[in-house]
Amino acid sequence: MTTTAQRAAAPAAARSHGTPVHATLILAIICVSYFMVILDNSIVFTGLPQIRSGMGFSETGLSWITNAYVLVFGGLLLLGARAGDLFGHRRVFLFSLVVFSLTSLLVGAAQTQWWLIGARALQGIGAAVLAPSALSLLTRSFAEGRARNRAMAAYSAVAGLGAAFGLVVGGLVADLISWRAGFFLNVPVGVVMMVPALRFLPETERRQGRFDIVGAVLATLGSTALVLGIVNAADFGWTAVLTLVPLVAGMVMLGLFVRVERRAAQPIVPLRLFTSRERSGAYLTRMLYMGAMMGFFFFTAQFVQSVYDWTPLQAGLAFLPMTLVNFVFAVQVPRFLERAARPLVLLTGVVLTTLGMAWLSRLGLHTPYLTGVALPMVLIGAGQGLTLAPLTSSGVDGVAPADAGAGSGLVNTVHQVGSALSLSILTAVAASVSTGHAAVDIAARSGTALTGSAVLLALAIVTVLALIVPARATHNERSL
Repeated sequence: MTTTAQRAAAPAAARSHGTPVHATLILAIICVSYFMVILDNSIVFTGLPQIRSGMGFSETGLSWITNAYVLVFGGLLLLGARAGDLFGHRRVFLFSLVVFSLTSLLVGAAQTQWWLIGARALQGIGAAVLAPSALSLLTRSFAEGRARNRAMAAYSAVAGLGAAFGLVVGGLVADLISWRAGFFLNVPVGVVMMVPALRFLPETERRQGRFDIVGAVLATLGSTALVLGIVNAADFGWTAVLTLVPLVAGMVMLGLFVRVERRAAQPIVPLRLFTSRERSGAYLTRMLYMGAMMGFFFFTAQFVQSVYDWTPLQAGLAFLPMTLVNFVFAVQVPRFLERAARPLVLLTGVVLTTLGMAWLSRLGLHTPYLTGVALPMVLIGAGQGLTLAPLTSSGVDGVAPADAGAGSGLVNTVHQVGSALSLSILTAVAASVSTGHAAVDIAARSGTALTGSAVLLALAIVTVLALIVPARATHNERSL
């Protein structure tokens, strides 16, 4: 009989004998499943105007449709990663497909505001378990170096394409059927993916240990409270009790979270992960970068529908300049990494994204699509295509096998929590702009929010230069 350890070693054995068939299938299964998760992160954007008018959401309330998902996703990712370590990543991966598919059905069937927000939060639980298991299976199946660079490029291309393609799919189904249809699609896709996952994904060894429930709860509630306080600031002001109480509570809970992690025997975030200057820089850069991109998708999708009066399908297609360029650059990243140092590729990507975002932030009521939206998107797409793969690699390289789940989970956590925190800040800043005319308000708020995204990206450039570049240079000197 084949042992668990033998099955886990199968992909490496296949590579060593020159038959990477199983490794390719593993990568395909992981990428398709992760694509489904990322797709749902953005598929809702083109349906936001329909949801707002149909369910009566306010401008700030609308952001909770996204924040409920990404906060639970980000807050429970570390627990989800720990679950993979304790129960086996394939077993947990399959469980997450079931949860994600069923909760997607609940989202599509939502009839009230709280039902929709609650279902999105439950959907985040499935995503929180799926994403780290997928990344852990990938890092275990591909050795560090050229093979992993290629796998990471595919994984990161899926992240970028899923976010952009979700807008097209969301726009198509919202235009032809309803915004709900995009979520219903997850059910058959999830069921279909379970069959090859059962057959080809390797099971990892189960480790002895326990869950850090206290740490997970503090991380989730702390970040949720911060977002609630920031969102409330848009409605009640920064000095209001409803703003200050959740902000202070959030900071206290996150402070307690760090204290718990220092003392826990088996923390969900081993603080030793931050001892690497490069990894710490990658975490901070990812928070800033993905926060800026979340604002880009959220506000640009509403701008083209409200100002240009485009249909959801047209709004989704409006993102094609970014999607196509993103794909072209993402698949070329392994070649770029063979010719240039990783920090240089990463820095180039973040700089291009910043330039595109600064250009796009000049949006106004009379901004033409071609020169004011499409061309900036080309720069943003090129930048994202270059950024995500090296940024992901910097976040997981050098992590000990025992910390593989936690390391993968932390990469995804900063991705999601950074998105939620930044979107709440950008929404609060944008909500302060009011002219009394709907289309003018959307244009002005979009420009203001995207200016904020450009500032976040500028800070990401500083982080790359201050932390990742010198850390990688030191690493290379020690390797000589």
